[in-house]
Amino acid sequence: MALRATIYKADLQIADMDRHVYADHALTIALHPSETVERMMVRVLAYALHAEDGIAFTRGLSEVDEPDVWAKNLAGEITLWIDLGQPDEARIRRACSRADRVVVICYASSCDVWWKQIASKLTRFANLTVLQLPAATAQALATLAERSMRLQCLVQDGEIWVNSESASVPVKLATLQPAA
Repeated sequence: MALRATIYKADLQIADMDRHVYADHALTIALHPSETVERMMVRVLAYALHAEDGIAFTRGLSEVDEPDVWAKNLAGEITLWIDLGQPDEARIRRACSRADRVVVICYASSCDVWWKQIASKLTRFANLTVLQLPAATAQALATLAERSMRLQCLVQDGEIWVNSESASVPVKLATLQPAA
């Protein structure tokens, strides 16, 4: 018998003063049986940092042809594709051809090794941004997870904070490759 996803609920308040995005989102997040809480919380962070019209979680690990988070316009075209982890060059190439903007967020301690192996192959993609989230920050985000949670994401002058009712986590993303 297949294991079922664990459902998390989050009330997410976003105050992104750098992009002038202020919104409240009621999220239902499915934690796939093979997914860690850490990865789920990085998905929530990616959603918060790139919130826009049409943004949504996808089937993620259950569907290999979909990213972890995406945004589509009213015509159904993919405007934003967000992958987490260390996707291979072929996956990134497909994403860059399908979406207007592609963001990869690497959050494991092995990011440096992955980036050294793949960086030269990705320079031609003008719509690609590659970010590195320190592994310790991803682990700290996981401590905020509860089955029912209230989160705030504050972005101001490049500083990012994710807060829950019990703790605050400062987030520093390193840009490995900016979009052109």
